[in-house]
Amino acid sequence: MKGNASSGWWVVTDLDGTLLDHAYDWSAAAAVLKRLQQQGIPVIPCTSKTAEEVCEFRRQAGLRDPYIVENGGAVHGESVAGEPWELALGPGWQALKPQLKLLEAALGEPLRPLDELTEQEGLQWLGLSGEALCQAQRRRCSVPFVPPSAAAREELERLAQQRGLTVVQGNRMGHLLGPDVSKGKALAALKRHLGCPQVNVLALGDSPNDLPLLEVADVAVVVPGMKGPHPELKPAIDEGRFQLATAPHGAGWAEAVERLLLT
Repeated sequence: MKGNASSGWWVVTDLDGTLLDHAYDWSAAAAVLKRLQQQGIPVIPCTSKTAEEVCEFRRQAGLRDPYIVENGGAVHGESVAGEPWELALGPGWQALKPQLKLLEAALGEPLRPLDELTEQEGLQWLGLSGEALCQAQRRRCSVPFVPPSAAAREELERLAQQRGLTVVQGNRMGHLLGPDVSKGKALAALKRHLGCPQVNVLALGDSPNDLPLLEVADVAVVVPGMKGPHPELKPAIDEGRFQLATAPHGAGWAEAVERLLLT
């Protein structure tokens, strides 16, 4: 990282449903992303995606800053010399996957893990197929799954907590994580790793799994979907703790970042 790495601002952003729309298009934000890079303001993806997926997005967007993957399960970056580094912040996929089966049995509802979805199911749930679906399925520190009925989600979270685990709800999938793993905790780990405890953070997200990130940001922006903001994020908006972008996805993301940091 360079520019405003230790002082000034970081833009820490969710991807799916926030910077990217449901077709994974981020063209509405491309110009603002370029301006941030020109001004040396780091853009740090903080996402449920895998490192493989984020690497591809970073290549397309021309980003070189660190990134948080799998809902805070790990942080990745590169040294000044270009050497990759990783902070693993929770248990691995192999330890978590059997726990999902135990939770499924205790809940009494199916919890289909992402890695077991067929190509057709991948298209249905994620709009992904082929290598893009394979990249999403190759998890290292989380287990995404098709969420249960809305009525069972609170019980699932309780059962996970009893086992010392974390369940969060993303834009499309549920996610099983290790204990005390979250996007907010991963951001704190990144600040420590880079020696930047005082940096200001503009965080942007759209789903309940973004709450731990939004709650620790200096400025938090909820990017709405086509039908408005997620119901679980509305109380913080109504209380004035989170701002609401004026448009969905990349257009709203770009408007908020430009208004808050670039004007």
